Amino acid sequence: MIILITVLILLVILVNGWTDAPNAIAGCICTRSLSPTSALILAAVCNFSGAVGMYLISPRVAATLYNIVDLGEDSSASLCAIAAGLSAVILWSVAAFAFGLPTSESHALISGISGAAIAKCGSFSALSIREWSLVLGGLLATTLPPFILGYIAYRIVIILLSRAQRRSAMLYFNRAQRLSAATSALLHGAQDSQKFIGIYLLALSLLGLGERDRKFSILLMLICATVMTLGTLIGGARIIKKVGCDMTELDAVGGSASDIASSITLFVCSLAGIPASTTHSKTCAIMGAGLGGGRGIDVHIVSQVLLAWGLTFPACGTLGYCFYMLTSAVF
Repeated sequence: MIILITVLILLVILVNGWTDAPNAIAGCICTRSLSPTSALILAAVCNFSGAVGMYLISPRVAATLYNIVDLGEDSSASLCAIAAGLSAVILWSVAAFAFGLPTSESHALISGISGAAIAKCGSFSALSIREWSLVLGGLLATTLPPFILGYIAYRIVIILLSRAQRRSAMLYFNRAQRLSAATSALLHGAQDSQKFIGIYLLALSLLGLGERDRKFSILLMLICATVMTLGTLIGGARIIKKVGCDMTELDAVGGSASDIASSITLFVCSLAGIPASTTHSKTCAIMGAGLGGGRGIDVHIVSQVLLAWGLTFPACGTLGYCFYMLTSAVF
């Protein structure tokens, strides 16, 4: 069973790097600060660095996911629940990618595992109230705050540059956005790798393998970071286009403003142990920057994105629940 869990967790990490990481670099590609190839390489390197760095500095997000559910004493059934939850994430993420929708793998993972845990235990008592309160706090923290920060950051920069030559200013921000995009990708790796590490450590603990030395923890973190990096290199052009190009018209100032707003949000959440969504944070920051620049947003695309976000929790929870019931019936 642990082999199946390992394969599934690596697939989920791969899909995350493939479908979620592109959000971090969507802005710099659509403003042409970087070519798609250069941006993907930058994102891959920064995802890896962020995953390694934050795990060594503060692995609190991993601890939150480790304690998100209480699966009880039956280790075999508990491992089936984890496998069911991971399968739900893969199915939902691939379906969303097919439509080019930027869903949150973080929320998909949490709800998929939670749905399977409810099915296994037969009640909502399987969920940890404290950890779920952090999840809901992260949901609030990655929507309105980055939206407001993106809007304010754009307006402040425009005021400061009111007497500057626009052409030279845009040239400067085209270069500056490379750094801001790198920071955004760095913090995506810092957040998301820990979530998968937390769930994998939970699976190991069910087999009595949870107490390992620091060398094992570092090895596990390096594997997760490497697989996420590989997924990032695969790309995600449809998601990049929808988030960074179609939803609003970004210039280099707007791209930098959205990167800064998103990065601040993710950094604070990482230190606080809050499982935050890079997708939500970056998308809302881009919306705020778009409105701050007076360019508006495409209401149709925004409604599609919000619908996908709204469906993630119930859809993945239901899929996790159903997959566990199916698995338990068969085995």
